[in-house]
Amino acid sequence: MATTTKTKTPSKLDALEKLLARKNGVSIAEMMTATGWQQHSVRGAMAGALKKRGLTITSQKVADVRRYHAEVSA
Repeated sequence: MATTTKTKTPSKLDALEKLLARKNGVSIAEMMTATGWQQHSVRGAMAGALKKRGLTITSQKVADVRRYHAEVSA
């Protein structure tokens, strides 16, 4: 009898968390493309669900584009 294992499919929030962890961060447009969400949904996810996961999200304007980066809060 073969055993099957269930692996959790990464969610869109998981994808956002991975993008935010990149060294150079990520722009809103890149997050919108990765998730298929609208701008207000991406911002809402950062302000709500991702902060509840214990992330501290910072932003910096680089070459007229705002880049977001997240680190795990202490």
